[in-house]
Amino acid sequence: MALRNIVTEGDPILRKKSRQIDEITPRIVKLLEDMAETMHYDNRGIGLAAVQVGVLRRAFVVDIGDEHGLLNFINPEITYQEGEQRCSEGCLSVPRKTGEVMRPMKIHVKALDINGNPFEMDAEGLLANCICHEYDHLDGILFTDKAIPGTVETVSEQQES
Repeated sequence: MALRNIVTEGDPILRKKSRQIDEITPRIVKLLEDMAETMHYDNRGIGLAAVQVGVLRRAFVVDIGDEHGLLNFINPEITYQEGEQRCSEGCLSVPRKTGEVMRPMKIHVKALDINGNPFEMDAEGLLANCICHEYDHLDGILFTDKAIPGTVETVSEQQES
């Protein structure tokens, strides 16, 4: 595994729509493994989309530190949403900013795992929030685009620690 550079706000790639993955090759597996390491071990994140490391493919990784552990989503599709929750969000591609975003409380998502096996899952709360946040990245949407007006704030580096 290797750490990848995270693309930050202002780079036009973050605004592009990611392409489907037609075949899960060793290169795609390596990408997902690198993304997990980059997200977790180097940046204390809970989710990372391929576009955030400069790869326009429909894939992301999520690990909110619960019983699900690390989840890999390839070609995800959110098929159901229910309820509403107000979430405080940050993003590795929008460093030192936070904001409040309205997200669904519950979702149902279908995707392929890292081995190419299809799976479906229900998610709620923080996990649903994180999946929706990363899913938006695949369509070129940042959390700041959906933030409730007046809630985006700049956080000092001391507050991040």
